[in-house]
Amino acid sequence: MKTARRRRSMSAAQRRIQEAAVQLFAEKGSTQVSMSELAQAAGVARGTVHNNLESTDVFFRQIANDLATEMYDRITASCEGVTDPAHRLALGVRFYVRRAHAEPHWGRFLLRFAMSEQSMQSLWMGQPTQDLVDGHKSGKYDFRIDQLPSSVSFMASATLGAILLVLEGHRTWRDAGSDAVEFCLKSLGVPREEARRLATMELPALLDAPASTPRGGKPSAATARRKRGE
Repeated sequence: MKTARRRRSMSAAQRRIQEAAVQLFAEKGSTQVSMSELAQAAGVARGTVHNNLESTDVFFRQIANDLATEMYDRITASCEGVTDPAHRLALGVRFYVRRAHAEPHWGRFLLRFAMSEQSMQSLWMGQPTQDLVDGHKSGKYDFRIDQLPSSVSFMASATLGAILLVLEGHRTWRDAGSDAVEFCLKSLGVPREEARRLATMELPALLDAPASTPRGGKPSAATARRKRGE
């Protein structure tokens, strides 16, 4: 994956700049971050920032796209082999909430921009939307197909709401994530007992995204799905 390869090839200074940018963009809620602010937050010289950035606006769009793509790829890899759409939804939502707890600046960046920034829409489109469609086709989910956009919006809002509760200290990541999953699944028509079971089952580790396709080999199922836009 290009995003994974680019991050692995970053220098220590570039990593510090990106991490500082995520924090500053999240705190300010806008792209109005100066080169000087970024250099100070990253602990590097202003010239180093200038040498690595075309502009803060361009850098913001790159970061937003990278964060969305990286999380999409990691969740897809972590859900490999899971065929039940309800189980996939439960894992995905809780992966987001747990990571926001572990990486608060990442979580706050999502709260600020995940619903408004076009380059972050892959968080909700693609596989999450396909899982809703699959659940509808199989009869597991009970909603009209014309309600799909509202279903996606509800799932995204529940996830971000859970992240907010965690970052503000109102709920633990386990409780907030499980509640969000349970509410989502029940609203989609999953029986109460099954929704609760999926919402509280052990959450596995969030895997790293594959760095690339092996030479001469076939791309992983995760890579193939992303390329197809699923």
